[in-house]
Amino acid sequence: MEQKKQLRTIAQNKKARHDYFVIESIEAGISLAGTEVKSLRAGNVNLKDSWCDIYKGEVFLRGMHISPYEKGNIFNRDPVRERKLLLHKREIYRLLGQIKQEGLTLIPLSLYFKGQHVKVQLGLCKGKKLYDKRADMANKAAKRDIQRALKERSR
Repeated sequence: MEQKKQLRTIAQNKKARHDYFVIESIEAGISLAGTEVKSLRAGNVNLKDSWCDIYKGEVFLRGMHISPYEKGNIFNRDPVRERKLLLHKREIYRLLGQIKQEGLTLIPLSLYFKGQHVKVQLGLCKGKKLYDKRADMANKAAKRDIQRALKERSR
């Protein structure tokens, strides 16, 4: 019998959904050191200003900050070093083609444990203009007001 692997979210990049339209999302593995995984289990990570680059047929995650593990001493790595993402070649070439032709960006949306493995959810994103952000905020405020009114009415 096959057991379902539990997903446990470590961190989410909420700013990415505010600044970009997410066209497609992709799950990728990530290459980490042992002390980095222990630090992730404690939740010491920041995805806020991170992005992905494709260089020589490999995808690298840059700008992600994993705080050093407290008990890691000499085994700790640089907190903002680039980390290799694990994807199939055909996925990498497909992403590269979309990035080059359509002017899209690869942004990490969330980091989570799937079973015992750390996975990254990447978003193929298109940047939002200021008026798009304002429209999204107005829609969100309108939905919040509607929910509040319905809640008051039901009392």
